[in-house]
Amino acid sequence: MITSLQNARVKQVVRLRQRRHRESDGLFLIEGYREIRCAVDARVGLKVLYTCEQFFSHSDTRKLVRWLGENADISIEPVSRDVFAKISVRENSDGLLAVAPSPAWLMNDMHVPPNGLFLISTATEKPGNLGTILRSADAVGVDGVAVCSAGTDVLNPSVVRASLGTVFSVPVVRAEPESVRAWIKRHGIWSIAATPDADRLYTEADMVGPCAILMGSEHAGLDGEWLNSSDERVRLPSVGQADSINVAMAATVMLFEARRQRGSRRTS
Repeated sequence: MITSLQNARVKQVVRLRQRRHRESDGLFLIEGYREIRCAVDARVGLKVLYTCEQFFSHSDTRKLVRWLGENADISIEPVSRDVFAKISVRENSDGLLAVAPSPAWLMNDMHVPPNGLFLISTATEKPGNLGTILRSADAVGVDGVAVCSAGTDVLNPSVVRASLGTVFSVPVVRAEPESVRAWIKRHGIWSIAATPDADRLYTEADMVGPCAILMGSEHAGLDGEWLNSSDERVRLPSVGQADSINVAMAATVMLFEARRQRGSRRTS
């Protein structure tokens, strides 16, 4: 059992809270039973699992730890209560924190089925918003989410937590805006830009065919390059004083409209 707060592995985990260390080490953190189970189901290759039984709360936690120890190429590292409190990245932790290699998630690896539905997050800044977008994407059954914002790292522990692990169940890629726009054009995908300045309502857009919904930043929305490259611009109706709504809420509304148009089952 690791009991020292000065242990080298403990220090590495703490460093992985910062994006620059995640990128330089090629590793990221997954905390919590539900999130780790989603990663395991998605065949994410966990490297180390830190456990603290004093924080266990889920009835199947011990079963998961035992199964990983017997069936996965992973190092199980029990730690003391103080050590786990130091490495934990969330409140009310359930005593499980994993370190995993960062996936490549390349744009050219994204599968494009007939009538595919995609969401492009161009500049989402807040981890909580990006995590919520991923949860909605999972609920709707999108075929892929492209994150091309330098502002928020999709492997940020807060994104993983806010997504409830759906960051592993939804096909996700990280790419530069230019490559995403080229990919959209190359595959003949209709791009729909969400912007409060549009004349048409979002319900007027045809989302039954292959399409990509473009979402901008929380404050500035989509920039000129995204707006100019889009095939269609739509807005959500608003009768209040605010000129826009939360980007995660807007993305959720757009995605569920696409699902409504396509019916309750996936068409791609």
